[in-house]
Amino acid sequence: MGRLRLKLLGGFEARIVSGPVLDIAARKTRALLAYLALPTGRTHSRDKLVGLLWSDRGDEQARNSLRQALTELGKALGAVGPSPLVKQRDSLALDPTTVEVDALEFENFAASNANSDLQRAAELYTGDLLDGFDARDAAFEEWLTVERQRMRTLAATVLKKLLTQETGPNAIAVAHRLLALDPLQEEGHRALMRLHAEAGETSTALQQYERCREILKSELTVVPSPETTALYQSIREQSVAPATQQPESRNASNVDNVSEAHRDQEAAKPSIAVLPFTNMSGDPEREYFSDGITDDIITELSRFRSLFVIARNSSFQYKGKNVDVRRVGRELGVQYIVEGSIRKAGNNVRITAQLIEAATGNHLWAERYDRDIQDIFDVQDEVVQAIVAVLPGIIEEAGARLARRKRPESLAAYDYLLRGIKLGLTFADSDTEAARKMFEEAIALDATIAPAYAWLAVLRLRDWWFNRSVQSVDEAFSLAKKAVATDGNDGLCHGVLGMVYLERCSFDEATFHTERFVALNPNDPLANVYKGYLLAYLGRAQEGVTWIERAFRLNPLAPQAYNSFYGMILFAARRYAESIAAFSRIILEPAEGGWDFIYLVAAHAYLGRLEDARTLINKWGTLHPGVSLLALAAKEPFKHPADLDHLLDGLRRAGQSK
Repeated sequence: MGRLRLKLLGGFEARIVSGPVLDIAARKTRALLAYLALPTGRTHSRDKLVGLLWSDRGDEQARNSLRQALTELGKALGAVGPSPLVKQRDSLALDPTTVEVDALEFENFAASNANSDLQRAAELYTGDLLDGFDARDAAFEEWLTVERQRMRTLAATVLKKLLTQETGPNAIAVAHRLLALDPLQEEGHRALMRLHAEAGETSTALQQYERCREILKSELTVVPSPETTALYQSIREQSVAPATQQPESRNASNVDNVSEAHRDQEAAKPSIAVLPFTNMSGDPEREYFSDGITDDIITELSRFRSLFVIARNSSFQYKGKNVDVRRVGRELGVQYIVEGSIRKAGNNVRITAQLIEAATGNHLWAERYDRDIQDIFDVQDEVVQAIVAVLPGIIEEAGARLARRKRPESLAAYDYLLRGIKLGLTFADSDTEAARKMFEEAIALDATIAPAYAWLAVLRLRDWWFNRSVQSVDEAFSLAKKAVATDGNDGLCHGVLGMVYLERCSFDEATFHTERFVALNPNDPLANVYKGYLLAYLGRAQEGVTWIERAFRLNPLAPQAYNSFYGMILFAARRYAESIAAFSRIILEPAEGGWDFIYLVAAHAYLGRLEDARTLINKWGTLHPGVSLLALAAKEPFKHPADLDHLLDGLRRAGQSK
């Protein structure tokens, strides 16, 4: 008698540990065992399992099929002791003490940062989850598609971690494996470009860029990111700047890394330089920590397409010098400066950071972070994320204030964009038309300003949420596609296109573009909002709550609109009281929030607060006679009919009948 070993990555295999492979012939029986194993110990109702694997059969026939599968499993697992199957009258589970699962081991090792654990995770990931497996049931295939993509994403994360730890041939092997997993991962292309260049293989490095460019063009119709293009230019010119190089002007550094067609647009964006954080610990060995934080902030801020970030070579010319930020601003041609310091005391480290307006020397923001230094790399990641999350919002707000003070005839395209965003984020009907005009003015001045198209698409989506006009969603679709075509490396553009695809119930396309938003900039709070919103409609609302709560952590100054999404996701997760609390944080009138009211009314109804629900309905009816909340709700794009029925039943409980 021995333990059961399940290999689910790269295919399916069940065997006794250090023993023979088990003969499980039926496809649905193997699918049942795999589903119970992910994770082991989780209890599943028999009704759920029947619906997952035999949804095309009648109830009695489906239950008989489940019984037959359990009989086959019992025979196949006869040599496993004790039996891993935990059978109750209405439920099934696998005993985690009797089963080893490669996919679960992979997840555990992947969560580590230790090189040996990551190597083990990479070894375990021999291919897609249940690669080549077909259970021939739509419900199971849907579950498998989501889990398979989750595992692939985790495998990519493992390989990216290893890329930062390996050198030479080992690093090249890791980069090749990352690209084999996902050829669109620019990090893998850049790693190969650097590694070949460092080995003196300039031609090979440049060829790698061309491969990257070709695949991005063919698969996504986008161009490589400015970071990848900058590396290509640096290798091509063989002019990596030495540490003694004099400070570069803005026009001589990063502006050269963008195409001629986009120079005016780049110049209009808020520009920022991150100066090397000062090591005040008295320990020269801590220099790598202060430099690491600076490097990471530069890298992560560069993900925000709304900012122009000065390259490291330029910023680090000021390392170890007493500087006047106003002079630095003039020399680098930037509007904002980030500077900070690191001081160690015992087992603690204090990190300070501040954002300064270069022209005036005024402090726009400052923060202090006191952390236990026991795990210094975790501290570095946490602090970088906190700083990077708040800076773009502070800069955008400062830019919007400046734009509001300008006369309309002096506004440039980016100023119009900022004004439009400020109006758009109110979610108020009274501001919609003004916001639309701002975005249209931005495009009239600069047709390459992609976020303006994305925001126009958002405004059309709001019309769709209110009146369910097919014309509105079609126009939003055209605008969102235009945004991505204009700048395929702008995460917001992908996010908005994903949202439009969701409203069209094109769930695979919605998932692809939303994931692209997250991949392009995981620190963008809005990317996390969109991911949570999507998951709620895909039937994974509780997971969606986790994503939007991360968005609030990333942006402590989040606009009120985040609460609208939060309320909807909480409702879908059946957390009605919390949903109402989220909506209550919005300054909301029915004239300005029809979509919100659908969920607010239904949440009240499920809590038995029928009087409150009907009061809201009556107010809605007075302001919008003939517009039925039930009719609006009927077109909500839930993937699973049961989730839509859940919303509609809530409205019916509140008295909505048509």
